[in-house]
Amino acid sequence: MAKILNRICLVVLDSAGIGEMPDAADWGDAGADTLGHILESRKVNLPNLQRLGLGNIRPLADLPAINDPIGSYGKCTLKSNGKDTTTGHWEIAGIILKKAFPTFPNGFPPRIIDDFVSKAAVPGVLGNYPASGTEIIKELGEEHVRTGKPIVYTSADSVFQIAAHEEIIPIDRLYEICEIARRILDSEDKVGRVIARPFLGSTAENFKRTENRHDYAVPPPSDNLLPLLKDNGLDVVCIGKIASIYDSMGVTEDLTAKNNEQTIDQTINALNADSRGLIFSNLVDFDMLYGHRRDTEGYAKALEHFDSRLPEIFDAMRPDDLLILTADHGNDPTKEGSDHTREYVPLLVYSRNARPGVNLGTRQSLSDIGQTIAENFGLRIADGVSFLGAI
Repeated sequence: MAKILNRICLVVLDSAGIGEMPDAADWGDAGADTLGHILESRKVNLPNLQRLGLGNIRPLADLPAINDPIGSYGKCTLKSNGKDTTTGHWEIAGIILKKAFPTFPNGFPPRIIDDFVSKAAVPGVLGNYPASGTEIIKELGEEHVRTGKPIVYTSADSVFQIAAHEEIIPIDRLYEICEIARRILDSEDKVGRVIARPFLGSTAENFKRTENRHDYAVPPPSDNLLPLLKDNGLDVVCIGKIASIYDSMGVTEDLTAKNNEQTIDQTINALNADSRGLIFSNLVDFDMLYGHRRDTEGYAKALEHFDSRLPEIFDAMRPDDLLILTADHGNDPTKEGSDHTREYVPLLVYSRNARPGVNLGTRQSLSDIGQTIAENFGLRIADGVSFLGAI
């Protein structure tokens, strides 16, 4: 690449894995293939992702490789011990987790729950087991409304989730008790995220989660990409749940977006604004609405919709902007259960100033993305092999 890029726009298609990693069986994920199985389910129309080189990464049903992709392509290994949102995003920023965040497949032990009930001053809790968020409010929502007890649940991920009806436990109060839970879970039981999961509705049949979700993540180590960029006078514009994943560390601007559509809109807005540095977005619906709920058709339609809006992103980019599309883990909707899956993630890179059609191969880590961004601005993070010179 002849010129230094002014901005890099990094978009994470949350959970869009591209095939099992060699150790997938150790995680119960043998055969997982999020994008592969979605594309096998029917003809999925993704012409713009195909132009970028998605079909060149590996064989995908009805999405053949093309001879002249406008982007460069490859896939990234998830090097860390884990397969969740925090792990994947932190790795992008150069943080490799040797020890996975703790999980609680049998629910949280009494020492945690009793401490939470006491310090949060709630009349007890309901649930306290791994569950689908939509299913547990159907099961326990009416009892919650009667008793005022918050619903606590987890998943195969390292999360402490608190669901509450917005008219029973108002949003500000829910956020307050989540902050209390976060402080409790910051020592030996350091879960990756505490998540507020508010909902509305009058009966089990019409309870529906609202978009007032809020994540309380473990603060990442300070020597990661985002504060490095900020400390060197660069912009770090975060969209959607990105700021919460990094506990707002290194964030210079946080643009609110509650779903894929809003995230795409805000990404285009950020590209149209003046900045120099990183624009960092997460498309949460792929994971939250379709992966965890095992909705293959919904996932396919969401991919098609994102693809249909990619030209708007291209048009908003300047010649010295670089677009990087990737994911943070897999969440194969054709697999049993509702958990993330241990997969490689796709890597698609495009700029009008970049060399097209470069096969970037299988990268040693998602941190290669962060190292590439760092190198562009004359910086370096702790892990990662830059591919800037290749493009």
